[in-house]
Amino acid sequence: MARPRKQTYTMDMYLKKIKDGDIDNNADVQRRFVWNKEQINELVATVLTDEYIPPIILGEEDGSQLHIADGGCRSAALIEFRYGNYKVTSAIDEPMIPYKKKIKDKKGNVTWEDAAFNIKNKTYDKLPDELKKKFNEYQVETVIHENCDKGRISKYIKKYNNHTPMNVEQKAFTYIDRFAGNIRAILGSRFFLDHSNYSEQEKTRGVIERVVIETIMCINHFDRWKKQPKAICIYLNDHATEEEFDRLAAHLRRLEDIITDDIKSVFNKKDSFIFLTLFDRFTKLGVRDALFADFLRKFQQDYRAVRRNEQGLLFDEIDRDMSTKDKAVVSAKLGMLEGLMLEFLSCYKYCNSSAHAIRKDAIRRFPVTCS
Repeated sequence: MARPRKQTYTMDMYLKKIKDGDIDNNADVQRRFVWNKEQINELVATVLTDEYIPPIILGEEDGSQLHIADGGCRSAALIEFRYGNYKVTSAIDEPMIPYKKKIKDKKGNVTWEDAAFNIKNKTYDKLPDELKKKFNEYQVETVIHENCDKGRISKYIKKYNNHTPMNVEQKAFTYIDRFAGNIRAILGSRFFLDHSNYSEQEKTRGVIERVVIETIMCINHFDRWKKQPKAICIYLNDHATEEEFDRLAAHLRRLEDIITDDIKSVFNKKDSFIFLTLFDRFTKLGVRDALFADFLRKFQQDYRAVRRNEQGLLFDEIDRDMSTKDKAVVSAKLGMLEGLMLEFLSCYKYCNSSAHAIRKDAIRRFPVTCS
C-alpha cells in the first residue's frame, strides 16, 4: 500500500471544504463533538498566534471524497469559531494576541505597527482585519490515506484515537513549567514508591503530581489556598521558590526512614498533603523524627476512631458535608491533627530537656489532657 500523501491547505480553504462536503466530518464511527469551551479557546488562540497544530488525518475514497479520521473535534471547533458565532470565553489563559496593525496615511503610504487585541468575549467577526486574515491564512497540514472504503476509514479512526487524553491533574501540570523539573525529581523519591499508599493507576494518572503541588501550596501559601489543581499550578508558577521544593524533598527523605507499612496508608491521594504539611510543622518542634511515626500509630489505632474536634466531629467526618479540598476543611483537619500531635508529645514527656523542647507557645494553643 502506498504511503499517505501530505497536503497543506489554508484555514479558509480547509474549512470551506468541510462546509461544502468535500471533506466529511461525520464518519459513521466518528465520536461526537466532546470539546469544552476551554479547549476551543486555546485552539483559537493557537491559530491566531501561528503556533503548531498536529496534522489532520484524512481517508480518501476512490471517488475523491475525503473523511476525517483524526482531528474531527479540532475541525468542528474551528468551524464553530469561523462560522458559528462562537464567542471566546473569559476563561482563556492568555487573551492578548499580538499582531501587526496596518496603518495607512492620507497619501496612501502603509506602515505596520505592533499591536495586541484582547480576544476575550470576541467572535470571529469582532477580530481586526489583520487577525481575520491571519486566521484564514493559517497553514493546516493534512495526511491523506488513499484508496479507502468505509471499513478502512473506520480502522484509521480507531487507530488514531486509541489514546488516553490528559486528565485534570495531568493537564494542570502543564501550567507549572518553572518547577516541573523539581516535581519530577520529587516523584522519583522512595517515599512515593515504597512508603505511601497509591495504586499503580494513580501513579500514572497525575495523582502524585497533584499531591506535591497541594503540599507546597498548603505548607507555604495556605493564605492563598486554591482547591483546583490548575489554579494551584498557575499560582505556584508565579510565587513558589526552589527552596520550597527542596525542603519538601528533604522532608520526604526523612520520612523514608520512619514510615512503615502499618502507618503508610495515611499517605493516600486524599490526605497525603495534610499529613505532609503536619510533618513540616513537626520538624519545627525539635524532637526525634521517630516520634512522628509513633504519633501516626496512635492516631490510626486510637485517636481516629474516638477523638472529636470542637465541633464534635471525628477526623473522617470533617469533610462529610463539604469538598475535601475546601480551605475550611483543610484548616480544620490540620488544626485537629496538630492539637492531637502536640498532646501526644506532651503526654510522653519528651519535651523535658532543652534538646527536645516543644515550643511552649504551640502547646498553649491546644488543651492537653493526658490519659
